[in-house]
Amino acid sequence: MTRVFITGTAGFIGYHLARCLLDEGMTVHGFDGMTDYYDVTLKQRRHQMLHQSPGFTATEAMLEDTATLDAAIDGFGPDIIIHLAAQAGVRYSLENPRAYIDANVVGTFNVMEGARRHAVRHLLMASTSSVYGAETDMPYRETQKADTQMTIYAATKKATEAMGHSYAHLWDLPTTMFRFFTVYGPWGRPDMALFKFTDAIFDGRPIDIYNHGDMFRDFTYVDDLVRGIRLLMDAIPVRPDDPGQIADGDSLSTVAPYRVVNIGNSKTVRLLDFVDALEEVIGIPAKRNMMDMQKGDVPATWADASLLHSLTGYRPQTDVRDGIAQFVSWFRDYYGK
Repeated sequence: MTRVFITGTAGFIGYHLARCLLDEGMTVHGFDGMTDYYDVTLKQRRHQMLHQSPGFTATEAMLEDTATLDAAIDGFGPDIIIHLAAQAGVRYSLENPRAYIDANVVGTFNVMEGARRHAVRHLLMASTSSVYGAETDMPYRETQKADTQMTIYAATKKATEAMGHSYAHLWDLPTTMFRFFTVYGPWGRPDMALFKFTDAIFDGRPIDIYNHGDMFRDFTYVDDLVRGIRLLMDAIPVRPDDPGQIADGDSLSTVAPYRVVNIGNSKTVRLLDFVDALEEVIGIPAKRNMMDMQKGDVPATWADASLLHSLTGYRPQTDVRDGIAQFVSWFRDYYGK
């Protein structure tokens, strides 16, 4: 029975991934700091549901708490580690940058040390489309340069990619980094646009639409993302015997069992069209507060997910209107709207 250690299981993506693996019969140990960056009761409810499965156990502590993290990993003895926990949010990184260094850089180092110590079969770690920064050549490909990060959040995520590559090379530790693109769906984060817009529309408050709605995002439904992660668990990178044999478009390192993979819907949706779809699903028009572009934000993201498909045979495909409808249905049920 596969034993999977997942950081961030009280979080949005971590909860869904843990649920998926538990449903397959795997044994999962979660690790989460339960920070108050957003409503802790939402995190507690996710963990409560996971604890209903006999295959789930968890430790609640910060990644920077090295002793507790080490004890959790050592006590569990994982075959695979999936590192999702992080201080998230582009905008909050302008207010509290130190939290990103502590959680994303120091915390990730601690997780990598645990993976090295146990020589896990596969280490998978979350990155973000934000690492592409100011790049305008789209759709984004894993093999293109990503050296122009525009926030400390994105910079810390790029740092973890570099750290992961070094550990893969030094310790022959198979490592996959996946770059997420605007994930949404039931049990989502309250700081994300879909959640904030939905809450405001039901409450009759205006929604802030940045860059006057002239923004584009590659919205990825959470079930599609989780499916991609699950399949990548089995796509274990190996150190190439002949670097010249690496396939075109593959981000596999020439010197390490290390790969970066985009997980995105491979479609761009204009923000105003996204709002239109949300209004249609809810049946209430939004009060629109048009705003200028916010510092550190980018006008567009768009994933080339060809590598994910070549490795797994899978492409995310949920239509954004269907995904919004699923989220709104959950929101109505959870909050009694």
